Amino acid sequence: MKELYTSGKYLENNPGWHTGDSPWKAEQILHMIKKHNIQPATLCEIGCGAGEILSQLHEQLSATQLYGYEVSPQAFELCVKREKDRLRFFLEDLLETQERFDLLLCIDVFEHIPNYLFFLEKLHDHADRFIFHIPLDLSLLTILRPGRLIQGRYGVGHLHLFTYELALAVLKDTGYEIIDSFLTAGGLELSKNKRRVRTVLANLPRRVLGKINDRLSARLFGGYSLLVLAK
Repeated sequence: MKELYTSGKYLENNPGWHTGDSPWKAEQILHMIKKHNIQPATLCEIGCGAGEILSQLHEQLSATQLYGYEVSPQAFELCVKREKDRLRFFLEDLLETQERFDLLLCIDVFEHIPNYLFFLEKLHDHADRFIFHIPLDLSLLTILRPGRLIQGRYGVGHLHLFTYELALAVLKDTGYEIIDSFLTAGGLELSKNKRRVRTVLANLPRRVLGKINDRLSARLFGGYSLLVLAK
C-alpha cells in the first residue's frame, strides 16, 4: 500500500491532502496540550502530509521547535512550502532515524500502516509523550453500509478499523500508557461534512445523542475520532 502515497495516487484521490481539516485538527491538539499544560521544547508530527497542522500549531506554540516527517514526495512538495523559522520538514521515515522529541503527533496515521502494531512499538522510542488522533470507522451505521468502509479503504487508505475501545486497547498493547482521551466530532464540526445531504441527515441523531452520550453516538452513527494523550 505504500505506493498509494509515493506514486501520486493519494494526492489524486485527495487534492490538497486534507488541508481543509487541518485548522480543526490543530484546535483539538491545542486543547489537549493546554489542558495538561504541556510545554514542549520540541514537537514532531509523523506522517505530516501537507504540513498545515504544524503550520497552525506554529502560531500558537511560540517557544517550540516543530518538525514534520513525511514519506510521500507529493506531500513533501506541499509541506516544504510551509517551512519557516522553528518549522522544518523532512522527506524521511522517522522510524529509521535516532531522533527523539518531547511531544510527537500521530494524527490519522497508523490506520494506514499495514503492520501497525510494529509501527507503534517502534514509534514509542521517539518521544516522551504522544498525541494520537484515530478515526473510529467502525459503527453500526458503517457495518450496515459496508460500501463506506470499502470506500475508506481504497479512497483514503484506511486499512484498519477501530472503535473507541479497540483504539485504546491497541495503544496499551503496544506499550503506551494512556494519560487522557476524548472524542472529536469531525462528522458534526467539519464544514465539508455539513454540506453533504446524507451527512446532514445522519447528523440529526448524531448531534442529539452526542450531547447525552458521545461514545454511544460514535458506536451507533460514526462520525467521530479519538484524541489520545499517552506516554
